[in-house]
Amino acid sequence: MNSDNHDGSPHNHHSQPQQQRRPRGFAAAAMGISTITTTINTSPRGGRNEREKEKERTKLRERHRRAITSRMLAGLRQYGNFPLPARADMNDVLAALAREAGWTVEADGTTFRQSTPSSKLGVYPGRSVESPVSSSSLKSYTVKASLDFPSSVLRIDESPSPASLDSVVVPGIGTTECEKYSASPPINSHDCLETDQLIQEGQIVEQGLNFLGTAYVPVYVMLGTGLINKFCQLIDRDAVRKELRLLKSLHVDGVFVECWWGIVEAQGPQKYCWSGYRELFNIIHEFELKLQVGLAFHEYGGNDSISIPLPQWVVEIGKDNKDIFFTDREGRRNTECLSWGIDKERVLKGRTAAEVYFDVMRSFRTEFDDMFVEGLITGVEIGIGANGELKYPSFSEKMGWRYPGIGEFQCYDKYMQQNLVKSSSLRGQTFWGRGPENCGDYNSSPQETGFFCEHGDYGSHYGRFFLQWYSQLLIDHANTILSLATLAFEEIQILVKIPAVYWWYRCKSHAAELTAGYYNPDNHDGYSRLFKVLKKHSVAVKFVCPGSNLSSKENHDPEGLTWQVLNSAWEEGLCVAGENAFPCFDREVLMRLLETAKPKLDQFVRCMHGENVGTEM
Repeated sequence: MNSDNHDGSPHNHHSQPQQQRRPRGFAAAAMGISTITTTINTSPRGGRNEREKEKERTKLRERHRRAITSRMLAGLRQYGNFPLPARADMNDVLAALAREAGWTVEADGTTFRQSTPSSKLGVYPGRSVESPVSSSSLKSYTVKASLDFPSSVLRIDESPSPASLDSVVVPGIGTTECEKYSASPPINSHDCLETDQLIQEGQIVEQGLNFLGTAYVPVYVMLGTGLINKFCQLIDRDAVRKELRLLKSLHVDGVFVECWWGIVEAQGPQKYCWSGYRELFNIIHEFELKLQVGLAFHEYGGNDSISIPLPQWVVEIGKDNKDIFFTDREGRRNTECLSWGIDKERVLKGRTAAEVYFDVMRSFRTEFDDMFVEGLITGVEIGIGANGELKYPSFSEKMGWRYPGIGEFQCYDKYMQQNLVKSSSLRGQTFWGRGPENCGDYNSSPQETGFFCEHGDYGSHYGRFFLQWYSQLLIDHANTILSLATLAFEEIQILVKIPAVYWWYRCKSHAAELTAGYYNPDNHDGYSRLFKVLKKHSVAVKFVCPGSNLSSKENHDPEGLTWQVLNSAWEEGLCVAGENAFPCFDREVLMRLLETAKPKLDQFVRCMHGENVGTEM
């Protein structure tokens, strides 16, 4: 009777399938789990939900595993210089490690020791681009360096003696304000080197400075700005391939590409288009080059033929509310980028500026998730100020500034002024809620002003309060945006570009640095507080290296500024990348780049982690 009830009831008869394929392998295991789940859950719907959840968890675990593997392989390729194939497996990794240890590994897997392995780690045959030719990418080390430093590129380490510049980028002609003041010869000068000559010079110089055994310095080339049009379309695929083919022949590590906010979100708020960049990145992937990306939240006006403004919908908001832009003492607006005063003000169609930046970062991260997982994109530079650098637009040529003017403070929009009034009230000094009135104009020299001259008001109680407040806004802006960037790009290398405001560096007030937002007069380090914030967010510094031949003026000291910034970053345990302010065309400039990248007398052997070279296509 019990047997009939169990096996022959109509309900059980209809609930069993008539015919079922016999599962095998993983399918059999899955079926077993599924059967158990069905037995436990009285509701078939509950069982299906549980199985779907388990599938999602399995997908997440597999994706996490692939991401870890991809980062491990990328690290071996980049830090250890291992020639692993694009679809490497563990056999490839074991073979590469064995060969590095001095073993011979044949194609069928036969492994044997042919000679006594070298005990010296990190010594590799020098490539032509191992010597820096410019500056701005991400950290890359030899095996020795990777043992002494963090495993993630451009992440912060607790080591007291971090390596220095992660990579080096040389922007193309016309990409910086200071470019016009370079002493480098024109490209058609008899002092310039052809490509083959430059390679040979790099090898000769490297031997002369004895760089063998030092940390490897990768080279990234900055591609031209005009590759993507305003409709986010790639303009000339053949030209891109030709350029990349040349770069590949020079054995560079990768390329640097700027993604412009004015192109990506041009159609309207939160309407993003990445199609042109996707096509460009795919071509870069074809050439097996690494990629660094800069998210540019400022306008571009580098030359007459190329102009990339802020998104039109932002410009329209600015017509009704001009205070969303930086403003000088005379009320003139600089539309190059948005004022930091609206970082937390909902004036952009119901969003704050910080939320707008975060939405772009999140869209980019989602759109190119596959390239992050595969390790193609090795780092992201966040543009958080004028010209993509962390600075006020205090020396903008569009506002009439000419080198070597001291620039002007940019804190006169209503949002920053409200902040200043509030800060002065909290100090009990309400009459301090204003900007200085004796600080000259954009093209003044320090001694022509009452504020910046020797013993000037910059050292008074009010002057110290104002400069502390002004520089703190810069630090707060960096803290706000980088907090969001680390959410959008979790476990991805993030860089912030620091400007080289070297003119008037030997003047006691450091006037040009003060107007740019760096409170760095004599006897006061204007960079350490900022670098503490960058360390908190595990962000790398990309310093725009100005070179040492820019000016013979007594009060200008590009080399002094360079070493102050680098040493201040090193003391905070930060990784440092570099970007050259000017192109490199001759032997003398190359020698200076090499010395900056791998200083001979540095007892900590701090050197650049890589270089970026600018091109015009």
